[in-house]
Amino acid sequence: MSKSNVYFTKDISADGLVGIYKALGRELKGKVAVKISTGEPGGHNFLQPTLISRLVSMLDGTIVECCTAYRGKRFDPDRHMKAIEQHGFTAIAPCDIMDATGEIEIPISRGKHLGGFDIVGEHIRNYNSMLMLSHFKGHAMGGFGGALKNMSIGVASRNGKAWIHSVGRTKDPDEMWGLIEDQDGFLESMAEACLGVVEFFGEQNMAYINVANRLSIDCDCDNNPHEPEMADIGIFASLDPVALDRCCYDAVMNSPDKGKASLVKRMLEKHAIHLVDTAKTLGLGTDEYTVIDIDK
Repeated sequence: MSKSNVYFTKDISADGLVGIYKALGRELKGKVAVKISTGEPGGHNFLQPTLISRLVSMLDGTIVECCTAYRGKRFDPDRHMKAIEQHGFTAIAPCDIMDATGEIEIPISRGKHLGGFDIVGEHIRNYNSMLMLSHFKGHAMGGFGGALKNMSIGVASRNGKAWIHSVGRTKDPDEMWGLIEDQDGFLESMAEACLGVVEFFGEQNMAYINVANRLSIDCDCDNNPHEPEMADIGIFASLDPVALDRCCYDAVMNSPDKGKASLVKRMLEKHAIHLVDTAKTLGLGTDEYTVIDIDK
């Protein structure tokens, strides 16, 4: 497989976000879902409405989410929508909790853990294309969160999240916490779930952007995340989610910023790159990439 293009800008702004999407050269058609993390109340590192509003409006997009598997303020649809509203997203675009009224199983053509299916919010059927608009940062369970995590755990319904976290052993969110010992199996299951989403929409109907700012070691699902210790990097985008996440991972690992130490430690401890490696093995993309700086 030839190298994939990963576009980059240091301009973390509404203009920068629109510019890097245009650089991708892909028009997402029909009804566009924009998958973000709207953030757990108490947290503050999630992508801000002021940053994303121009791009979402340009796409005539709907911001989509699913309920969490942990019993926080986004566990049920009503409280989740209140959190989305409190964080300012309903003011900029239509917002949809995709599993608010139920879930469906979508097929996965290959993989060894999830039994050939992913469990996602049933509203996914209302969309023709999807932009994975992800905040790249650390994660307590996955090591880092980027396009692949957003596409797997993020698109999964509450029960689907349990299915992935437990490596295909339970759909019960409460039961899953006793079944999270298989770290590599979890990462492999996330990659399989990504494949299901790509196969559902079609590769040509997806695009991926990672915003590498507020680089906490903790996810936006954390209600009290660590403050970032390294400086913002920029915005990365690609039509290849494997190349995109690999590029962001490498950008942190190779950064001269001494503040990266905690994030690097977390990514290594959780064997985070195994998600990228597995996604490559499943044919979701390549980890070979060329960075194209759109600022130059």
